[in-house]
Amino acid sequence: MFLEVNELTVDFHTEDGVVHAVDRLSFQVERGSTLGIVGESGSGKSVTNLAVLGLHNPETAKISGSITFDGQELIGASRSTMEKLRGDRIAMIFQDPLTSLSPFHTIGAQIAEVYRKHKGVSRSSARDRAIEMLDRVGIPQPKLRVDDYPHQFSGGMRQRAMIAMALVCDPGLLIADEPTTALDVTVQAQILDLLSELQEQSGTAIVLITHDLGVVASTAHNVLVMYAGRAVERGTMREVLREPRHPYTWGLLGSMPSLRRPVDLPLAPVRGTPPSLINLPSGCPFHPRCDYVRLLGEQVCAGERPELSPEHGHGDACYLTLKQKAELRDRPVEETK
Repeated sequence: MFLEVNELTVDFHTEDGVVHAVDRLSFQVERGSTLGIVGESGSGKSVTNLAVLGLHNPETAKISGSITFDGQELIGASRSTMEKLRGDRIAMIFQDPLTSLSPFHTIGAQIAEVYRKHKGVSRSSARDRAIEMLDRVGIPQPKLRVDDYPHQFSGGMRQRAMIAMALVCDPGLLIADEPTTALDVTVQAQILDLLSELQEQSGTAIVLITHDLGVVASTAHNVLVMYAGRAVERGTMREVLREPRHPYTWGLLGSMPSLRRPVDLPLAPVRGTPPSLINLPSGCPFHPRCDYVRLLGEQVCAGERPELSPEHGHGDACYLTLKQKAELRDRPVEETK
């Protein structure tokens, strides 16, 4: 397995207490495949992938478990080892390119710097590579735009420049954190098509972090649904989106417009708010917001934590039986009361 995360736990020590940002999370990503990680803000998506990159401050973050990349253990790896991997074999597209790019340096200089650091080439060779990458991601007139600053690019072009920087060293693993946030639908589609095209050309493994299940449906091979730092459902894209098993996944899907939804049926957002990661609820962390607790009883859902089962294939962490899930997932909540 190209990227394998096992029992990853990330805690942050604060004045208010310990923030349990990620709790015993496990997933795998194969070469040439895309894993979509979805969930509300604060569910642990970005924290997980920053741990893969080794970007957490060891003085404030306590990390345990295992992260294996192409057979190499990353947890506990030296700073120099991680610096060699970051930008070269593992790259990340950050959520906001305007704040991720330096306003004091040209786009071309920032892309070339990454290439020079990892490949040890001359300035002229790195500049040529930057122009090549800008052209590859669809920036018009790359020989002219290479000397522009980030504020001279539109939002979509800055995102493309971030992708060019991430891919300049042909990494084996690309982590894309909300790569289409704040972009219009047309540019969003272009960027997703670009990622798919580049993946086909180079066999890159992609971890896609997003709130948008529509993006997941069009790009991901496998899906991991996270809630309160834990995995609550896992499976192929078709399994999770067509036959979801966890009530939280039902809530995410129910809050999205669908051509199959009757026009007079309103969207159904997940009620309540995500829990505090300092004081997590007992048992299933979703049970205070779940509309189906009454079917099993508070003592069941608030008792022991449900584990993700089965161990392989389409799994979820809910005490409802498979028969109950099949009967309930397509019915409005009012009909089950």
